[in-house]
This record gives sequence, C-alpha cells and structure tokens, in this order.
Amino acid sequence: MRCPGSTKNPRTLWFSYLPAMANMKQIVDRARAAYRTGKTRHLEFRMQQLKAVKRMLVENEDAIKKALRADLNKNENTAYTYEIFGVIEEVNNTLENLPKWIAPEPVQKNLMTLTDDVYIHYEPLGVVLIIGAWNYPFVLLLQPLIGAIAAGNAVVLKPSEVSEHTANLIEQLVPRYLDKEAFQVVNGGVAETTLLLKERFDHILYTGSTSVGKIVMEAASKHLTPVTLELGGKSPCYIDKNCDVDTACRRITWGKYANCGQTCIAPDYILCDPSLQGRVVEKIKETLKEFYGEDVKKSPDYERIINKRHFSRLMGLLEGQKIAFGGQNDESARFIAPTIVTDVNPESKLMQDEIFGPILPILTVGDVQEAINFINDREKPLALYVFSNDKKVIKKVISETSSGGVTANDVIMHYTVAALPFGGVGHSGMGAYHGKHTFLTFSHRRSCLIKSLGMERVNSLRYPPSSIKKVEWAKFFLSKKINKRQVTLGLFAVFGIIAAVILKKYHWVLKGKALLLLLPLLRVDGLSKHK
Repeated sequence: MRCPGSTKNPRTLWFSYLPAMANMKQIVDRARAAYRTGKTRHLEFRMQQLKAVKRMLVENEDAIKKALRADLNKNENTAYTYEIFGVIEEVNNTLENLPKWIAPEPVQKNLMTLTDDVYIHYEPLGVVLIIGAWNYPFVLLLQPLIGAIAAGNAVVLKPSEVSEHTANLIEQLVPRYLDKEAFQVVNGGVAETTLLLKERFDHILYTGSTSVGKIVMEAASKHLTPVTLELGGKSPCYIDKNCDVDTACRRITWGKYANCGQTCIAPDYILCDPSLQGRVVEKIKETLKEFYGEDVKKSPDYERIINKRHFSRLMGLLEGQKIAFGGQNDESARFIAPTIVTDVNPESKLMQDEIFGPILPILTVGDVQEAINFINDREKPLALYVFSNDKKVIKKVISETSSGGVTANDVIMHYTVAALPFGGVGHSGMGAYHGKHTFLTFSHRRSCLIKSLGMERVNSLRYPPSSIKKVEWAKFFLSKKINKRQVTLGLFAVFGIIAAVILKKYHWVLKGKALLLLLPLLRVDGLSKHK
C-alpha cells in the first residue's frame, strides 16, 4: 500500500497508514450509527436539514464567492449564477415536492390482488458517499447531497482537493449547519480517497474523469456497492448547412469557453461541412471579442485553468496543431486564451480524450450521415449537440446516436431542467440525478403488498394438489390487470346490476309506493282545479 511517489519503506508506510485507516472507519461508523437511530428517515428531519443547506449558502455567499475566485478565478456574478443559485433552486424544488415524492406509490393490480394494498415504498439506502469535482466544486457536491438528504440517508462528503479553497470552506461550513453525526466531510487527496473507498457504503456517487471512475467502480465492487458515475467524454457538436450559423456560433462560444472550457458537457469539437468551416471560425472570433473584449486576459468574465498540471496537459494537446485563432498563454497565471484549431487529424492526441479546456477543434464532414458515423465510431459522450433548421436532421441525429443527453440548437441547456435526468451512458457514466431523479438515485424502491387473512378460497388456487382447472383459474386471475379507473367502473357496473335486479323484482311494489306518494299531489291538484 504505497502512496504515489513515496520513497518510504513499505513496512513503515503501512504503520503510518493505520491511524488514517482507523479515522476513516470512525467517520463512516459515526454516520452509520446516526442512520441506525432512524432520525434521517423522518420527513421533519429531512426538511430541516434541507433548509439548513439553503441557509448555509445564503449566509455564506461572500465566502463561497471568494473561494471560487481563488480556485478558478470566477467572478461574483458567475459564481452566484453557476454555483450558488443552482443549489438554492434545487433545495427549493425538493422542499416543495418531497412530501409527494416519499408518499407510497400505488401500482396496477391483478384480480388475485384486487383487495390488497399494493404499492412502492421509497426507503433510504443507508450511508452514501458523494465525491465531488473541482470544476464546479460547490454545485457538483451539494446538488447530489440535497437528493441524498431528501431520500433519508446519512452522507459522507468528499470535496475535490484540487479546488482547495472551496474544499476547505465546505469542511468548515457543513458541521456548522448540518447534523454533525449524520453528515461527515472528508477533506484530502488521493491517499484519503483511497482509504475512504475501502470502507463499505450503500451507494457511491462520483463526478470526475473516466479513469478515476473505473477505480471507484472497482473499489465499490468489493462490497457490491451500487454506483452513480458522472464522467465526461468528447461531446460532439454538429452544425448543419441548413442552419443559422451566426446564432449557432454564439451559443457554442458561450458553452465552450465558459469556465475556461472546464465543463463536462462543453462542446468538445465541431463537425461541419467544409464550406462552413471558415465562416464558423470567423463568427466565433467575433463572438469572443464581444464576450471578453480585445484582451481576453484582462476580462473579469474569463476564468483560469485550475492548476499547472492541467495547464501543461492542455499545451501538450496543441503541439503540432494548426491554430486558426488564439493560442496565447501564460503558465504563471494559468491562462490559456480561447483557441480554435482546424484541419485536425481524427487520430491526433487532441481527439483521443476529453479536452476539458479552452481548445475547440473543427473537423469537416460531408453530410449529417458522415457526422453520425464519426460520432458512433467513438465512445458514447455525456452530451451531444446538433444545430439545424430541419427537424428531420435533428430527429435523425437523436435516433441514430447515443449520448447521456442532447440539446438541439443550443448547448448545455438540458442540464438546467430539473425534471430531466442528468447522467452519462457507457464511458460517459451510469445512473443519473437532478431533481426527483437524485431522490430516486439515493432511494430503494421497495415492493409492498399487504393482504388480509380472509378470502382463503380464492387463495387456495395456489395450494396443492394442483389441477388443470386450478391452472386455468390462476391464469385468469393473474393475467387480468386492474387499475383504479377499472375498479371504479367495475363497482359502478356491479351497483347497476344490483339496482336493475331490485327494480325487476320489486317493480310492482315500487310502482305502488310511487302511486301512494303521488296521490296527495293529485288530490291537491284536483281541488285546485275545482276552485
């Protein structure tokens, strides 16, 4: 068990790990003990903790903005819009809908279970681990936390140590606002995360790279722990010839260069007809000047690369590439200007892995089918974008490709809809969250059937000795699916039959009674006529 880069004797290193391992176990055990008290299951507790999350954000808005500025050079407006506001909205949506979400969900019955209570009961999984990402260090940690609390779980939070100022702030704030036993924070790097993954959890949600996602999944498999992996991939962006290219380029420019390109669902590369390439380059150049001014380095709206390691990685991707625009950089300031690359070789290093930075390759294709083939020859991406005025082209791209999500004629915006599940497929991840989908991710859908001890003659169909007659009756009862509407209509039909039988059997009596009721009226009417 050697840390990367360690030169210590393995025996010495093992003994130095023991206190850390014991500490991780204590953290998880403390969360599990809190869960076993049952307090996290109560609706009142869940609502109280969700309100505390909101209060934590509102009361510490300035400190959060300061931490995000230090880590990623996010200005106050960007920090609020992309990090704080999104979490507050998630809390508000959850508080409004949680009583409905946790209610038992009735399901369709068959004739055999017609008189039974049959429903889905949503119960918490237990103690869950949420590992956040550094590019949006608040929202990508706290949005899953909201759903985990809503579902009634205890939670261990692991913020990304790469965004160290934000991680330190989260470590300070969470114990001040949330239940100290049920909600734990582990702050640290690879060594701490490795030890944490040795512990047993009931679910793990990880946001980050595919390579680390594999490590998380392998560690989880030892305990048969289910995982939600929010990874990434090379999200393609196809621009059709039948398209408002100017509008398309403005929207692509925003989505690609926001957060200095460090967004998991940013357009990774553009596919377009060769006749469009020059126009696309020029329009993106114009839009960049509109967004960030003549000197992008001085713009308060342009972020920075997270650290020097990622700076070096991105500069390595540009080696040997044809830069159509941008390319300016300053390692000391972790600055790389918005960059456009053309005539890209599909087999180049730039096209192998997710770029995750302000570099935009443009590749040319003959038509939409060639674009689809190009996309399908690669791993499934987290997001896919298509720009066209032709709805048939959009439907074709959606129906003939696969990705975590799709936005047509815009980028990133599907992420903002709480009702849509956000997640990947294949190499871009598994599972999903946002809004109710986060609640479902951290819940076990428990099947429940409550039967009375009566009607044993019907139940005798399942008991030995068997017979063809019993089989036929069982087939009839089990194959007939019944829902609430059918039950209501059935009851009306039964009451109708009963009413018809009564009328038929006692119609002379009823007719006589009706005449007796009418006689006084007829008498009064007759007297009035003689007056």
